[in-house]
Amino acid sequence: MEASLEQETHENRKEEPMTQAHAHLPASPAPSGPIHVVVDLNRCQAYAQCCFLAPSVFKLHGEEALWYDPAPGEAQREHVLRAAAACPVQAIFVEWSEAANRKKAEEPHE
Repeated sequence: MEASLEQETHENRKEEPMTQAHAHLPASPAPSGPIHVVVDLNRCQAYAQCCFLAPSVFKLHGEEALWYDPAPGEAQREHVLRAAAACPVQAIFVEWSEAANRKKAEEPHE
């Protein structure tokens, strides 16, 4: 009896189209140049999502200690950005070098 009730409930659900959370914002590419990674180790709860997404940059040592490369190479940029976005407690911060920031600021805005 319960199985048919669950089936009935499922069939009556209305499908809603998915929307992008920030579809109204223009896509702005990340500045080029070296990146610097900072992890707030007081905020980090060792969920290890970063370790799965950027294993060559983030490593969990033991059950709670996070080791990370503060200056990963260019090849790791996308992995690091995804890891920072996936952090459930937003403990990962990615900074760009001052030279890259200055160059970006000097570019004309459309």
